[in-house]
Amino acid sequence: MWRRLWTLVAPAARGPRRPCSRLGSGGPVPGCGATVFALSSGQGRCGIAVIRTSGPASSQALRSLTAPRALPPARSASLRVLYDPRSGEPLDRALVLWFPGPQSFTGEDCAEFHVHGGPAVVSGILQALGSVPGLRPAEAGEFTRRAFAHGKLSLTEVEGLADLIHAETEAQRRQALRQLDGELGHLCRVWAETLTKALAHVEAYIDFGEDDNLEEGVLEQADTEVRRLEVVLGAHLQDARRGQRLRSGVHVVVAGPPNAGKSSLVNLLSRKPVSIVSPEPGTTRDVLETPVDLAGFPALLSDTAGLREGMGQVEQEGILRARKRLEQADVILAVLDASDLASPSSCNFLDTVVSPAGVQSPSGNSQRLLLVLNKSDLLPPGGLDHRPDLSPHLLLSCLTGEGLDGLLEVLRKELAAMCGNPSTGPPLLTRARHQHHLQSCLDALSHYRQAKDLALAAEALRIARGHLACLTGKGGTDEILNIIFRDFCVGK
Repeated sequence: MWRRLWTLVAPAARGPRRPCSRLGSGGPVPGCGATVFALSSGQGRCGIAVIRTSGPASSQALRSLTAPRALPPARSASLRVLYDPRSGEPLDRALVLWFPGPQSFTGEDCAEFHVHGGPAVVSGILQALGSVPGLRPAEAGEFTRRAFAHGKLSLTEVEGLADLIHAETEAQRRQALRQLDGELGHLCRVWAETLTKALAHVEAYIDFGEDDNLEEGVLEQADTEVRRLEVVLGAHLQDARRGQRLRSGVHVVVAGPPNAGKSSLVNLLSRKPVSIVSPEPGTTRDVLETPVDLAGFPALLSDTAGLREGMGQVEQEGILRARKRLEQADVILAVLDASDLASPSSCNFLDTVVSPAGVQSPSGNSQRLLLVLNKSDLLPPGGLDHRPDLSPHLLLSCLTGEGLDGLLEVLRKELAAMCGNPSTGPPLLTRARHQHHLQSCLDALSHYRQAKDLALAAEALRIARGHLACLTGKGGTDEILNIIFRDFCVGK
């Protein structure tokens, strides 16, 4: 009877894992016993540069460069002269900080040198650290990797830290900070606890149900919890990729017939000369992309070739790429010449692109189309009163800038709807990996409901729980046994 329970707790019975023996569930941490050092601030000349060490020899490194002084008080800045341990030559006057583990970013002994940011100073101190026995240069991301290995950060928090470093807009910063604070990881842990309890109930029923030692309704309670979790997971998976769009940028494609002002609009929105502007039709032959900040939201802006028929082979290839890019767009800025709406190219564009848009692209992406009538400064008095059949549109003059504020406000609303508010509501899924594991978890819960055998149902719960563990980089089975003894009166 106890064999099944022992298989759940056996890994814990073997004793605790050695620190740094594994990187979560992803394998060994190479060179974990070594002490690493690196420049943690940006490259180039600056007022202050921060050089960091992490590992057991950090105290020796600090003493070597400040000899014969003792270690400074923990987590307090001290002004010290730094010396080359080989020659005794002074290198700089700097602030040094000592972070004894585990109370540090990585969980190991750490030291920081806040030095003057000249290239010669930084180079000299890095060379001096390299001469200290037991130290080696850090690999890319190794400090964060060690923080993860020592349980200082979950995998989702690591991703949040990376997103925060690369954030270019206000919305990206807010979302990354929430993920770094552990909101998504905390939510996953709550879900995992629900599955752990449900699995404990099922396992307890398998082992003790026939002995009549369990309260009534054990399986019904597990079924109820699983159904509630399915609803919650389904709601998170139906967020229309908002988190991924907010992290990577909404794909905004500028399209239209030749000479409508597409390139001028791209340059105006990006505030730099991305595309060549010329009165000659067909200037843009390929797709030009640039990341932009639109009212605090990230966007990937694409300038495309003018859509028309019967041109040369090179331009036709550009038009083919433009049409493919339209299928991938989240938002289409359809640009027309307001002073020449009756031209064949404008009419064709209205019939083939504007009229069918707004439902779904061939790739399955939900799309929005904004019709922009450029060159409004060329319109005669009375404007567009002679075109009552025209779709809802925005008037703009890329030459004078008139109408730009209105376009930006409409774009802001569209991007806010697509990305969501990163400051409110539940944490968003920011990566395809998150969606994959949540979808796999949901699929496993579906198998649980359909299982005819309790052993298969328990296995489905283990699989679902494993996907949540993969999402955060943590897991384990020993807590299941604790829940069984805490929640049930076994052998009462």
